[in-house]
Amino acid sequence: MSDLKTQPTEASVDAFLSAVEPAQRREDALAVCALMREVTGEAPVLWGPSIVGFGRYTYVNTTKKPADWPIIGFSPRKAALTLYIMPGFQAQADLLERLGPHTTSVSCLYIKRLDRIDMGALRALCQWSVAEMKRRYP
Repeated sequence: MSDLKTQPTEASVDAFLSAVEPAQRREDALAVCALMREVTGEAPVLWGPSIVGFGRYTYVNTTKKPADWPIIGFSPRKAALTLYIMPGFQAQADLLERLGPHTTSVSCLYIKRLDRIDMGALRALCQWSVAEMKRRYP
């Protein structure tokens, strides 16, 4: 359906996460995986070599072709744990203020240390994101 190079794979999410270094990033990734699994009720799927995604939606990309992407996901990158919050952050300034040390781009939330994050705010942000994506893409 999609020409995106990042596609869902059959690769083991557990094997991918168990190989993440350093240990702190691995522990953070495992915690975020458990949180997203609980929030979505979905099993994690490895998209491409490094994105753990939950659920799926189809959108029309800039080339006017349908493309699939996870409803929510994350990647334990070297510089930071990257969470994919697809609706963006404009409507959630209050949660971002409570969250703790982070940076954002359009749909990415970058967290260096999960132990410095308000997990209640992160859970609420993930819940809002999933609900919003399901509203936009029923």
